[in-house]
Amino acid sequence: MTAPLSDKVFAGSVPQLYDRLMVPMIFAPYARHLAQRIKGHRPRDLLEIAAGTGAVTTVLAAELPDTNITATDLNEPMLAQAKTRLAGKPNIRWQQADALSLPFADASFDIVACQFGAMFFPDRVKGYAEARRVIRSGGRYFFNVWDKIEENDFADVMQQTMFQVYPSNTPQFMARTPHGYHDPARIRADLTAAGFRDIAVELITLRSPAASPEDVAIAYCQGTPMRGEIEAQGHPTLEAATERVAEALAQRFGTGPLDGKIQALVVSAA
Repeated sequence: MTAPLSDKVFAGSVPQLYDRLMVPMIFAPYARHLAQRIKGHRPRDLLEIAAGTGAVTTVLAAELPDTNITATDLNEPMLAQAKTRLAGKPNIRWQQADALSLPFADASFDIVACQFGAMFFPDRVKGYAEARRVIRSGGRYFFNVWDKIEENDFADVMQQTMFQVYPSNTPQFMARTPHGYHDPARIRADLTAAGFRDIAVELITLRSPAASPEDVAIAYCQGTPMRGEIEAQGHPTLEAATERVAEALAQRFGTGPLDGKIQALVVSAA
């Protein structure tokens, strides 16, 4: 499944909705997990790729106050949202950067981290090779990617609802890109081709909290690039599609606070 350029567009109100709803729901649990993995290595200089609105950056800055953190993202509106939330943190430097062409010298960092960003790389081997280039001898690359969409409760319900609402031209951003790179053998092969070794891939299952079905539906339908796909359909409208997803979630999980399964692969390589 080829990803269109629109899969990388986080614009308008998307960064704000993403930060308010998606981050605590599915990104914060893995941010804490990834930060704990990194903390044990006590890096002096750390590069974060695809930092988004700063889910991992927030935890790293708190857990590693003496580490120099350079947080980057290709999408400037996402970085702007992160800066708003993390203003005044002295150990964070923000920089717009393309993961496939990092503007840093060789061997500049002890650790490179990337939370749920590798799936968006148009050339993953090239992206991994760039990460390897800027890592010092003895350093490591830590990242995570989502498992298949069927193993992630809220995303799966949303996607099945999209098939019902738009049967002829179904928006599939979540299945295509965030949940489109989950084969451990392929990940290992890509990392090996980029020059990494001592590769560990671990399946980690956590829980996803949400205040209501409506919050989950808004998060997925309006707080991700899925929004552009839905709006391009014209009818049913974005609001109507969001309501249908909320109804499907309520039918499965109830109308109060929700708790669903999320599952991802956590990867490290030397």
